[in-house]
Amino acid sequence: MTITETTIPGILLFEPKVFGDDRGHFFESYSKRTCLEAGIDVDFVQDNQSLSHKNTVRGLHAQKAPFEQGKLVRVLQGAVMDIAVDIRKGSPTYGRHLAIELSAANRLQLWVPPGCLHGFVSLQDNTIFTYKVSAYYDKDSEVGVVWNDPELAIGWGISEKDALLSPKDQMLPDFKSLDSPFNY
Repeated sequence: MTITETTIPGILLFEPKVFGDDRGHFFESYSKRTCLEAGIDVDFVQDNQSLSHKNTVRGLHAQKAPFEQGKLVRVLQGAVMDIAVDIRKGSPTYGRHLAIELSAANRLQLWVPPGCLHGFVSLQDNTIFTYKVSAYYDKDSEVGVVWNDPELAIGWGISEKDALLSPKDQMLPDFKSLDSPFNY
């Protein structure tokens, strides 16, 4: 597996080595040893999975201490534009985002460390998105920012009128209102 640093410190891109033949293909989708070698020393406690229609936006979310989550995310079917926003006070990339297409076809995975908001938009119908988390969900620890905040200037690749959002995600505050609980 090849692991590449991104433009935001701590966010890593995983590209598996795929072994294919006339029967299909095989690849290692997770290895604790590989994570440790990349500096990711976490115990994943839960796997989550969602099915989304095209243009479904999920995010931007994070959890604060003591339930801060690191996420190892990937797509099993379909494709998403995956977004991570650095909200760690003191970070040289505070307020900047990373956008990358993850798909079943490219098999890429992204490590989103604690201190980053995370979200995605589904680019195809019936997209299955899955992720490992390093802490359990805790409603009282949730923080978030509205997906289309102009200050963040995220290129989601869809129009606002086409976006499908949950009522909760529609009500998230703007970035200026965020009092980030994370430090770099």
